[in-house]
Amino acid sequence: MINISKLYCGQITPGDWLRYGKKGSGERQGEAVPAKASQRRPIVVWNITRMCNLQCVHCYNDSGPDKDCDELSTGQAKAVIDDLAEFGVPSVLFSGGEPLMRNDLFELIEHTVGRGLRAVISTNGTLISSDVARNIQRLGVSYVGISLDGIGPVNDRFRGVIGAFDRAVKGIRHCMEAGVRVGLRLTLTRRNVQDLEGLFDFFEAEGIERVCFYHLVPSGRGAAMIGDDLSHAECREAIDRILAKARSFKQAGRKTDILTVDNHVDGVYLYRKLLAEGDGRAEEVWKLLTWNGGGLYSSGVGIGCIDYEGRVHPDQFWWRYDLGSVRERPFSEIWMDPDESLLKGLRDRRSYIKGRCRLCKFFDACGGSLRVRADAHFGDPWAPDPACYLSDDEIGLGRAGRQELIDTGEVFKMPS
Repeated sequence: MINISKLYCGQITPGDWLRYGKKGSGERQGEAVPAKASQRRPIVVWNITRMCNLQCVHCYNDSGPDKDCDELSTGQAKAVIDDLAEFGVPSVLFSGGEPLMRNDLFELIEHTVGRGLRAVISTNGTLISSDVARNIQRLGVSYVGISLDGIGPVNDRFRGVIGAFDRAVKGIRHCMEAGVRVGLRLTLTRRNVQDLEGLFDFFEAEGIERVCFYHLVPSGRGAAMIGDDLSHAECREAIDRILAKARSFKQAGRKTDILTVDNHVDGVYLYRKLLAEGDGRAEEVWKLLTWNGGGLYSSGVGIGCIDYEGRVHPDQFWWRYDLGSVRERPFSEIWMDPDESLLKGLRDRRSYIKGRCRLCKFFDACGGSLRVRADAHFGDPWAPDPACYLSDDEIGLGRAGRQELIDTGEVFKMPS
């Protein structure tokens, strides 16, 4: 995640303790602020069900109302939670499908919170009634992230169900009325990027506390949306608009926490913008970016995934690569397996990365971004991330660097 409000606008935001090792920025009693990003235990995204009442066109795991799966039982799930607690993960993000369609969700959340873990829910929001919101608050859920990909019909076309927008808005309001910390998640594509102004107007009108703009990852049904993905030029334009809006919100005294997700080059782009503007905070921002490391300490380090059948993955998009099953071994044992080849590479990227990423002068801040995207596009997890929208000149890849890549056979044709 690239926290725009923190990095571009200088706000203190929840999560700084984990993202940047800053004490006194949201950590709870008993939570250890990591000395290094590489030492973080993973936030676990747990897709606890494949059932979903919507049919989103970009669903990264192909969930839906008619999708079968062999879910873990309540007892098996509680055993996993016990292992995660003993392993010291900072939080468990219950996702799906639609997690609220799983009958024992609240029982699992209660067990999670009881073991001292933060519980987060990722939901489409359409099933959050007043009673559900009050129950979420009572159980001590730390945060509810609601997916919303446009205003009105734009969102409904994404979700595949008419009326999904209005029902999600009701869910947002029910959470806010119950005192639940709630935010929105949006995936940027050509279907909704023109709606950015309207979306920010909506955030302002509703008093939204947190907004995450996701870059599209070609996984699940999202793999069929390549034509809807933003070009590099369109991506830069969208990020410029998000940065400008974030700054205007800060200047107006609004507290909305604005982030981008799944493309760590956004942090480098933001840093270069601060330099161009002559902003004295650029040096501080560089230190924050390099402490965090971008992709260096994300997939396979600071984030992991358990799918709806109990298989473990390096992140929530890398479903075509299994690390093992929690039915056979505890998550902690799977995660710390010294012989797992992909995890080895993800934890020592500098020794594996290829192409322009290897020679990029901003590697310490970006870390090669999202390896699963490189794997999907090039069939090689160590190839450059095709979503990097910085030019060769901008990353410091001169004539000598280009020749080196030719000589070593590391030339990858990047999309535009």
